[in-house]
Amino acid sequence: MTRKVLRALSPARLARRLWPPLVFLAILVGIWELALAVDYVSESILPHPKDIVVSFWELIRSDFVWDDIAATLWESVAGFFLGSALGLALAIPSGLSPTMRQMLGPYAVALQVTPRIAIAPLIIAWAGFGYSSKIWIAAIIAFFPVYVNALTGILTVDEDAREMFRSLGASRWQTFLHLMVPGSLPVMFAGLKTAAGLSLVGAVVGEFISAERGLGVLVQQFSSQLAIADAFAVILMLMFLGLFLYGVMEWLERTTVFWLHDGRLVARSRRRAARAERKRGRGGRVPSEPRPTLAGRR
Repeated sequence: MTRKVLRALSPARLARRLWPPLVFLAILVGIWELALAVDYVSESILPHPKDIVVSFWELIRSDFVWDDIAATLWESVAGFFLGSALGLALAIPSGLSPTMRQMLGPYAVALQVTPRIAIAPLIIAWAGFGYSSKIWIAAIIAFFPVYVNALTGILTVDEDAREMFRSLGASRWQTFLHLMVPGSLPVMFAGLKTAAGLSLVGAVVGEFISAERGLGVLVQQFSSQLAIADAFAVILMLMFLGLFLYGVMEWLERTTVFWLHDGRLVARSRRRAARAERKRGRGGRVPSEPRPTLAGRR
């Protein structure tokens, strides 16, 4: 494990991964500074990048911002788990039963096309002004991508593999557990990664409407005070939170759906072969099979 981490953090590999986004960031900052230098944009509307970095550092070093970060993170994570659980709980029976799919499908689409900002005040009125309303808003936004992707993954299982399971006498439960679940994981994780970012959006939307703490509240406060650099710094925090949530789901996907990554599959096969070799070494030399003799052939 340590060797793998060190190999992933090697300077050459980090340079190959980081230089394309860093080059794009340098180009973006250059255009930004040029627009401010020629007075194309006012500094009161778009502050200098260095001012945003200074505000970000000052906010991180302060005490009060961490309570807001914890509030937004809790609302996002709880909403993500709730929305994902609801999406999977409805996608599995919908994938196994055409009747359930016809019953639930139109309402899931109707919920998706309804503007969340329109129903957010109703959710706050029903669930109150605390964390519960923001969690439910985040869950509603995170629900649809998990539902659609999990349902798509179940419905697109290889028909030849399904027929093979049927010919071997596998039950419906065995087919679901050993074929449908592994076959749908790649598509399902795509929905989970999307939902992880959308849950953060839902939490911030709820904080915009009514909240006492949270990064969304800070964005509103700084914007109303025309502290634009501080507002951009809070948006930068939200971006890092979203990247963190997405990165966690990316790591879970690479760990769970390891067969999609050839390198990980080869590494796992090598580790298994090494463990088997060590077991044979500890147990002594395995006696070879006797060679067939002429009498034995007769």
